[in-house]
Amino acid sequence: MLVFDAHLDLAWNAIDWNRDLLQSVPEIRRREMAETGVDFKARGRNTVTFPELRKGKVGIFIATLLPRLFRPNLMPAIQRYSNMDMAHAAAMGQMDYYRVLEQAGHLNWIKDAAGLDRHVDSWATGESSGPLGFILSMEGADPVLSPDQVHEWFAAGLRIIGPAHYGVSPYAHGTGTVGGLFPPGKPLLKEMEKVGMILDVTHLSDQCFDEALDIYGGPVLASHHNCRSLVPDQRQLADEHIKKLISRGSVIGSALDAWMLAPGWIRGKSTPKEANVSMATYVDHIDRVCQLAGNCNHAAIGTDLDGGFGTEQTPYDLDTIAALQVVPNLLRERGYKDADIKNIMHGNWIRFFHKAWSK
Repeated sequence: MLVFDAHLDLAWNAIDWNRDLLQSVPEIRRREMAETGVDFKARGRNTVTFPELRKGKVGIFIATLLPRLFRPNLMPAIQRYSNMDMAHAAAMGQMDYYRVLEQAGHLNWIKDAAGLDRHVDSWATGESSGPLGFILSMEGADPVLSPDQVHEWFAAGLRIIGPAHYGVSPYAHGTGTVGGLFPPGKPLLKEMEKVGMILDVTHLSDQCFDEALDIYGGPVLASHHNCRSLVPDQRQLADEHIKKLISRGSVIGSALDAWMLAPGWIRGKSTPKEANVSMATYVDHIDRVCQLAGNCNHAAIGTDLDGGFGTEQTPYDLDTIAALQVVPNLLRERGYKDADIKNIMHGNWIRFFHKAWSK
């Protein structure tokens, strides 16, 4: 079955982690395990490459730009640039990575409804010899030098912005912080709405979530979020957040980071097996969204695989992203019908973007 994954940090993995994503997962793992001075537990434990995307029938995904300003006490792998000019330049480099792969025939950059329809038709059976399709997103708006630059990013092919990531951005409070939008945040959202840039509420603080939905009238998504009712943490969506998103016609992608899947996870200490984190645990979060909605039109996939972690922090029965193909059967075991399963695996995202781009 075709899979639409709403969050993959591919350019960051390629450029910052020096991973050749055209290679196989075992090839990258062998090289990283042989390197001296391994800096993170995720080294040698990656799960995403282009061959594995094809094996898992992940024919379309949201791919990110992820250049973040330095913030104290946050993971140095993603918090590295001293000012917005540097973050902007790094984002341009990541965007060029996607452009090079598009020119080589590996990727299809999807920017509008017609392009989406053509790509989905080519992957209708979940199999295709054509390029993998992607929609470009920015995780944390640090590279946007000012709100009025949003139109330049849109013209360059960016279609989604999440104003904050971990910590604070120049525009908003993000994960792990308490507070609302900074003064440039409101004009950023207004410019996004004006040009048709989609808002990703992932990583916004609770106050920013509410403020953003009040200010921004365009299409809203949550690319990689799980449920606070199952795993209490500010990083997760509370039931009232999920209901607000449902009322806006949003789609919510469930993430595969183990600490977001089961309560009590201790980073750096817990293991997926000890914590009993499995792909069935992942389906719990998908099911929760469906139960709150009363239908299957708002739950979807947004793995965040290789988003600064590897198999040390994924379900124990996941070796690569190809494991997503077990999700349909897990849903069938819970009584989900095939039409609803197709919506969760790809249909909801396709419908969301088609509607967002057809206005």
